[in-house]
Amino acid sequence: MSVHDLKRPLALEWPAELLGHRPKALEQLRHWAQITPLHTALRHKRQGQWYAWRWIDALRDVERLADGLRQQGFNEQSRLALCGAFEPNLLLLALAAQSVGGQVLTLADDLEPEALRQQLWRIRPSHAHVQDRRQQPGASINVLDFGQLLGPVDPARPLSRWWHPAGEAVLWSEEGTHWQGGLAVLLEQWLSSGRGLAFPESPASARRDRSEVAPTGLLLSPARLQHLADDIESRLAPYGTWRRRLCDWAIAQPHSGLRRLLKNRVRKLLGFQRLASIWQPPSTGTSVSDPVWLAEFKRDIA
Repeated sequence: MSVHDLKRPLALEWPAELLGHRPKALEQLRHWAQITPLHTALRHKRQGQWYAWRWIDALRDVERLADGLRQQGFNEQSRLALCGAFEPNLLLLALAAQSVGGQVLTLADDLEPEALRQQLWRIRPSHAHVQDRRQQPGASINVLDFGQLLGPVDPARPLSRWWHPAGEAVLWSEEGTHWQGGLAVLLEQWLSSGRGLAFPESPASARRDRSEVAPTGLLLSPARLQHLADDIESRLAPYGTWRRRLCDWAIAQPHSGLRRLLKNRVRKLLGFQRLASIWQPPSTGTSVSDPVWLAEFKRDIA
């Protein structure tokens, strides 16, 4: 592929999209690495074990990944395509590519292998990082190995147990590149707030892993949030029963005494004992009726 091909403006259509350039991202990362270097920035469960990256670790990995990308011929004229679940490796690689000056593209991670190959041929990235795919994207694309890019460094720290220091805020995401615009949301909310960001081991373990984290904020697409709402609704007592009326009454009017006690029990049952907010996109002017447990937490923090 020629340099002229890479310079040509992309006419992207979903399931491919361009991650907008984030000129302040590396500056924000350095800021948190300087003022809270030992605070946990990222958490990810792997093979049943939680691992943590401190802010200083995240900055170190981005800088090493940027060096690794340059050694692979990645530069200001390059395009990196990312496809997979959101987790630390993907976020750090996206930041490293942008720090070098190249473009970052994402492809929906729910594509079938043949559709993925077709999309990669259409957008023609110079480099690609595709998670958990048996097929190689294509002979003309430099397929990146994360471990080789990072080089010999100390691995992320395993957590022997999960605990929540007083006042610690933790964001949670259980999505992938199938969330249109999702990578930009995660980077913005994570780097602008300085809060830790946690990810499940897999979609199948998301409910269990989420309950272990007890996040203070959720970063979910509207589709995933609806899926979560449907899942929780299915676990609550049926509408019309006295138990469901008691549950809704306790959540909707948690003023004091018995109502507050019942509300806290319901929140713990749902894994939301520490939840303070749910990210949602800017208002589109349409009115959507939310369950009472959901309406309490949703707010526009975009």
